[in-house]
Amino acid sequence: MGAPDDIWPAPGTPLAEVMTPMPVIDEGRMAANIARAQAHMDGLGRAFRPHIKTHKLPEVARAQLAAGAVGLNCQKVTEAEVFADAGFDDILITYNVLGPVRLARLAALNARVARLAVTADGEAVVAGLAARFAADRPLTVLVECDTGGGRCGVQTPEAAAGLAARIAAAPGLRFGGLMTYPAPGGAAAVEAFVTAAQALMAAAGLGCPVVTVGGTPDFFAAGAVPSATEHRAGTYVYNDRSMIRAGHATEADCAMHLLATVVSRPTPDRAVIDAGSKALTSDLLGFADHGLVVGYPGARITALSEEHGVVDLSAVEGARPEVGEMVRVIPNHTCVITNLYERMVFHDGARVTRVLPVAARGTVW
Repeated sequence: MGAPDDIWPAPGTPLAEVMTPMPVIDEGRMAANIARAQAHMDGLGRAFRPHIKTHKLPEVARAQLAAGAVGLNCQKVTEAEVFADAGFDDILITYNVLGPVRLARLAALNARVARLAVTADGEAVVAGLAARFAADRPLTVLVECDTGGGRCGVQTPEAAAGLAARIAAAPGLRFGGLMTYPAPGGAAAVEAFVTAAQALMAAAGLGCPVVTVGGTPDFFAAGAVPSATEHRAGTYVYNDRSMIRAGHATEADCAMHLLATVVSRPTPDRAVIDAGSKALTSDLLGFADHGLVVGYPGARITALSEEHGVVDLSAVEGARPEVGEMVRVIPNHTCVITNLYERMVFHDGARVTRVLPVAARGTVW
């Protein structure tokens, strides 16, 4: 059972009358973020594939494709299923898919999505895919490369070329190219890895149709990887505090705010808001506190319990938020906020414009 229907504000409701805690999305800022990102990729002559993990909303994905994106990037099979159900027909799943249950769902998805692809970074993953898919409906598989991100991925260009050959040799698989999610500032490492892998594949008579590179932090430095044919990014659509820190965005580019109400001022230097760990993510992303309180420089959300957010006001000069006041918080990590809520509230700066169910919320399989 979800939240009562009357919790969610109707279109036209003033933001000041929205129940808190509530994430709200500024329509104008979001549209500007989509347009700016697409224009940058168009200027590079590079395909753009937005990662939908940030918003998990088919309506927003349609806006991204209408702006010029070539398809979608999903992270899990069940997430991709939601967008296939919504009619999207070009989906890349950037995750190792393992086990009979997931492989069966992936095969069903491949049967109804015109252009579906996954990634793999090892023989065990490729073997499982090769055993499940057949030549009459092959699956496209890209090799995931660890170019410095330190997560999944083959470790050397030689390993990438070898795994690519293994994929190409499987009757039910089609080699689709290389994929990487590099560390911020890692363009030189990506280019060196990719060009070395491409040379090895070319020597073996194997082409590399796609080189897809990911991330919002390095989005505007994407031109530093000339071998890339495609870029993936998710956070850009809303932006967040981490994107401000990375220099990708300003406060004025942040489309998502978490509305919260001050419910207590136990001391002059402390406020308590109604957004705890169930409403405002505890994902610090390297920050020492839990979000940026708009309009109160120096305010720090120092602690979250389940229902309470504790705000240190000792460094705030001038007026401080009072009990009953609604404040706006720019989250450290907007993608996690999306997954906490059943619906997302959009607004035009003053009033609610629409309320959308978060269609792919909780699709972590």
